[in-house]
Amino acid sequence: MKREKIGAIVLAAGNGSRMKSKTAKQYLPLDGKPLIYYALEQFQKSPVDSIVLVVSQGQEEYCRKEIAERYEFSKIIAIVAGGKERYDSVYAGLTALTGCDYVLIHDGARPFPDQEIIGRVIDEVLKSKACIAAMPVKDTIKIANEENDAIATPDRSSLWQIQTPQAFEYSLIKEAYEKILSQGASGITDDAQILERATGKCCKLVNGSYRNIKVTTPEDLLVAEAFLKDLE
Repeated sequence: MKREKIGAIVLAAGNGSRMKSKTAKQYLPLDGKPLIYYALEQFQKSPVDSIVLVVSQGQEEYCRKEIAERYEFSKIIAIVAGGKERYDSVYAGLTALTGCDYVLIHDGARPFPDQEIIGRVIDEVLKSKACIAAMPVKDTIKIANEENDAIATPDRSSLWQIQTPQAFEYSLIKEAYEKILSQGASGITDDAQILERATGKCCKLVNGSYRNIKVTTPEDLLVAEAFLKDLE
């Protein structure tokens, strides 16, 4: 029986302005290695067949030598420049990722997509064609108006904090991206939203992990360092 080919797109094209550092957050050191190393390591060890790394314009050769070759990430088949917005970068990755039946899309600023998370996402996408890693929210959430008045409290039991990887049948998400980009993609914050707008299809929620954090601020880097020490 034919084995489905699974690819991954790892996004590392952001400038990380909230990190308050001259170094882009994906290259900040975490226990002596660049932050992006940790996500790539997990996908290298996973059942994923190939990886496309999407980086900022002009950083392709640096990443080829200092990331892909230095750490022997043999599954990286292409390193491509991203675009102005996240969705532009994802589409650049989709264009470079050929020959795959399914694709996992992951933010490189999330260093801890462990093998259990990746495995659960792969298992689900093979069944449902679209799924996203997520966790139930822990805190009470308020909806605010333009004056910052708390005007409503949604039921916490129905709220999930969305993570990555997000996984899709390749042809499904590529066609969805092409449709939305041709119409204008303002207000898009994740890949599931592209699919929702283009097709009306819902994504299955798959348990991620509360450790699958996104490093956005200096405080997040401290948390990541603590998690990494706990894994040692």
